[in-house]
Amino acid sequence: MILSVKGEAAKSEDMFAQIEEILISVRMAFLNCFLDFAAHLEQIAADLSQSTSTREDWKNGYSDDQQEVPSANTYGSVVDPHRRLLMVLSNIGYCKDELASELYNKFKYTWLQSRDNDEDSSDLQDLIMSFSGLGEKVLEHYTFAKANLIRTAATNYLLDSGIQWGSAPQVKGIRDAAVELLHTLVAVHAEVFAGAKPLLDKILGVLIEGLVDTFLSLVEENRTNDLSSIDANGFCQLMFELEYFETVLNLYFTSDATASLKTLQGTVLEIAIESISEAVETTPGHNRRPTRGSEDTVSDDRQGSSISADDLLALTKQYSSELLQTEMERTRLNTACFAESVPVEPTPTLPKTAYRVSMDSPSRNYRGSQSSGSPVHARPRRR
Repeated sequence: MILSVKGEAAKSEDMFAQIEEILISVRMAFLNCFLDFAAHLEQIAADLSQSTSTREDWKNGYSDDQQEVPSANTYGSVVDPHRRLLMVLSNIGYCKDELASELYNKFKYTWLQSRDNDEDSSDLQDLIMSFSGLGEKVLEHYTFAKANLIRTAATNYLLDSGIQWGSAPQVKGIRDAAVELLHTLVAVHAEVFAGAKPLLDKILGVLIEGLVDTFLSLVEENRTNDLSSIDANGFCQLMFELEYFETVLNLYFTSDATASLKTLQGTVLEIAIESISEAVETTPGHNRRPTRGSEDTVSDDRQGSSISADDLLALTKQYSSELLQTEMERTRLNTACFAESVPVEPTPTLPKTAYRVSMDSPSRNYRGSQSSGSPVHARPRRR
């Protein structure tokens, strides 16, 4: 029909110009509908993001105000602002991946048959880019809100779980605090899986990278107080649990997260060596070189004896080989959502050169003898 009308209109320049104006108006109206919808979604996301940061009755993403009887209009509606953000993300993804191209092809078939196929292809690309940019903004709102919760969980795990890293008990397995920390990520996994599954890998990758960076930041911030001392048991416990986290979350570990983890391991090793060296200096008479051998614990004598970086790494490796597979099996129900690609067997231990420390003597201050290859300097620390 459009071709027929334009064919007749070609006989009159005025009529042809009017037909072109109609086509341009229809095209602009079509594109503006999508842009207006995108702006509406952006405003919803901004309002939800504001509500999660200002309302005091939201705790861990859920409202304490659950006493109201839902009306007919709100029954069954989603009240959690984090889940609402995921609904916005889901709508953005649907528009970008399916709706925009489907409706544009119908529009083009009806109104633009007389034009070259590639003449207006930029319109669709502009729409897709617009929704892609909006999706990144909303995703940032969501990950920022969840990152705050994860930082709180990481702080509880590292500083408020009841363990004294400078006088820790023997390593017997994964502590409850480590499993509770993972439960925060399990909740995010369930939420994203239900609300925006295509973004699951990306969101968890961002949050896990943030978790490792948070660990590193907390260690740096507290190395003069709560984490000023880490003994051999404390070092082995923390390194064992870090390896456990890496194994469980292996599917979502990014290259940046792996690099941050190596830096974190190097920093923890540095603090442990400093602590043990200071203990040797203040406790004379303990000169025996510790070897684990057939002993089941790091005894008090060994805690006060000189111990090298190689000794600490060997202890950590032995605990890992003895306990990791058992702990993976014991906690498999807690981490089942991550189990698709998680190996049951222990992951290979990082090479010693990745985060080892060289010392001229057991009593020498570590800072003065750190190897230049240590990951503490291999990658800028994030704060």
